[in-house]
Amino acid sequence: MATHHSHYDPENSTTHYTVLPDQPESAGAGRRKSLKVVSGILLSSFFLLSLVFVILNQSSDLSQENSRSSETLTPALSRGVSQGVSEKTFKDVSGRSLSYYPWTNAMLTWQRTAYHFQPQKNWMNGPLYHKGWYHLFYQYNPDSAVWGNITWGHAISTDLIHWLYLPFAMVPDQWYDINGVWTGSATILPDGQIMMLYTGDTNDYVQVQNLAYPANLSDPLLIDWVKYQDNPVMVPPPGIGVKDFRDPTTAWTGPQNGQWLLTIGSKIGKTGIALVYDTSNFTNFKLLDGVLHAVPGTGMWECVDFYPVSTVEANGLDTSYNGPGIKHVLKASLDDDKHDYYAIGTYDPVKNKWTPDNPELDVGIGLRLDYGKYYASKTFYDPKEQRRILWGWIGETDSEAADLLKGWASVQSIPRTLLYDKETRTHVLQWPVKEIESLRIGDPLVKQVNLQPGSIELVHVDSAAQLDVEASFEVDKAALAGTIEADVGFNCSTSGGAAKRGILGPFGVVVIADQTLSELTPVYFYIAKGTGGRAETYFCADETRSSEAPGVAKQVYGSSVPVLDGEQHSMRLLVDHSIVESFAQGGRTVITSRIYPTKAINGAARLFVFNNATGASVTASLKIWSLKSADIRSFPLDQL
Repeated sequence: MATHHSHYDPENSTTHYTVLPDQPESAGAGRRKSLKVVSGILLSSFFLLSLVFVILNQSSDLSQENSRSSETLTPALSRGVSQGVSEKTFKDVSGRSLSYYPWTNAMLTWQRTAYHFQPQKNWMNGPLYHKGWYHLFYQYNPDSAVWGNITWGHAISTDLIHWLYLPFAMVPDQWYDINGVWTGSATILPDGQIMMLYTGDTNDYVQVQNLAYPANLSDPLLIDWVKYQDNPVMVPPPGIGVKDFRDPTTAWTGPQNGQWLLTIGSKIGKTGIALVYDTSNFTNFKLLDGVLHAVPGTGMWECVDFYPVSTVEANGLDTSYNGPGIKHVLKASLDDDKHDYYAIGTYDPVKNKWTPDNPELDVGIGLRLDYGKYYASKTFYDPKEQRRILWGWIGETDSEAADLLKGWASVQSIPRTLLYDKETRTHVLQWPVKEIESLRIGDPLVKQVNLQPGSIELVHVDSAAQLDVEASFEVDKAALAGTIEADVGFNCSTSGGAAKRGILGPFGVVVIADQTLSELTPVYFYIAKGTGGRAETYFCADETRSSEAPGVAKQVYGSSVPVLDGEQHSMRLLVDHSIVESFAQGGRTVITSRIYPTKAINGAARLFVFNNATGASVTASLKIWSLKSADIRSFPLDQL
């Protein structure tokens, strides 16, 4: 496969780009400014000057919906909040629904992912491994592509990539879960029994914890589930709001013989807390004194997760492990800002306390699992491969009207192995499960490119919408050492995106771009230097030019990422149509992006590598695989 080097030559270039302004112009401008060539400004010419509305021929089945003005803003219905869970309707910063855009069938069809798990239709949690099958239980609305009527969908896989849909595991049909079968977790006992604890929303909108278990433990598919006759097994304790008590974790063994412990997220005022219960039989529970941990100012903790990580071994641990060479990760999904935060610390089971190693990196104020669109994550221990696997829910960032048109919303992230980062001792490392490599088609495209300041190269690939990209970047050492101070106080979200040029960045990969680069999503590094000359690297994903449609979110995501002595700047990108999962430095920092292009779809999607720094050359080393689609379908009914 050949590549085309498009280091911009204003006299001889055959590809015409436009200069990116400091602030995007209104989409109603209806035109682009003419190209103004300025010596030394090279890469910034590949970004779009203004968002131009494109009038598209609509298919007949969308004509009625698309008769509305693309400028119209309609009030956004709130979903979930009245029942005490986080807002499920995506809204812009003004609190209104995003403006409507006349999507075509081709655009909407392209958005559906090829190898991420998602239901066949509509809105899309306790994973486990049992008798040769991975089981995924997920919250699902069988009636619509919006949140509501939450039922437990059920799918199985032998490799975490190819999935078979099974009949629903549980439906909201009892007084204690009639308004929703919500998040739950599985605990596998030493004798093989499976205890599934889940949150139910009662007929009075009270959050309670319920028990379910397989009807036939010898069934490898776990088709039928039984709800315990005396549910609920836990109700909100005194001092806890009836809508602030949800999402039980997998249980772990306590210090007393036969004792099991678990934690549930809640809040007191604005303080996020993790309550701890003990049990010996999973039908009778006692609330222990105090809390596992609390962080003032973080608000309601949802989907709390708590698990051990080895500081010496390169494998995962069962949830009950503790002792020398072990740290514990505490993670909470913050209802207030819809992000997943974690911290590493020490667990004392006797005192029932977890203490962060670094209070400045405590839960909710420190590190996030993912700096993009990612929430309500959950891990489980995989005994087959002796690893801990992380799942996350990836919501939509387009309008609810668009979701209803395409008939589905939300997907699961690619499963990620999770390990303790022995080098930083502050981070965990997340990496796509090795099974994703089975989707790679043939040999990779391998290429090394020297990128001068302000250069970009088009890389020809078979399908830019389904890729596994590994890229490393070596920054010119003289330029790096010679730069004394640059971009003090840099922040991905407020930086202005990849068009903002600095001495030592940005440089990286552009995914899902069209040929003229009117739509594009750069994923990149940016090196800043403080007054002391210490370099700090940032890893960012810029969605501000990802789509010409006005009714989608367009943000710059990212955070700092430790790059240690001797390490090159490295990233891995999993591109799957409307989702891009980006991993920096072996998974120390991760960003998930949702993008909804109108032009860069199907055969028009392109891949680029770039260096928009003003004072440093960069050598990029690329290894790129095209990926085939996963086989995700219904289990043959005649075999059930």
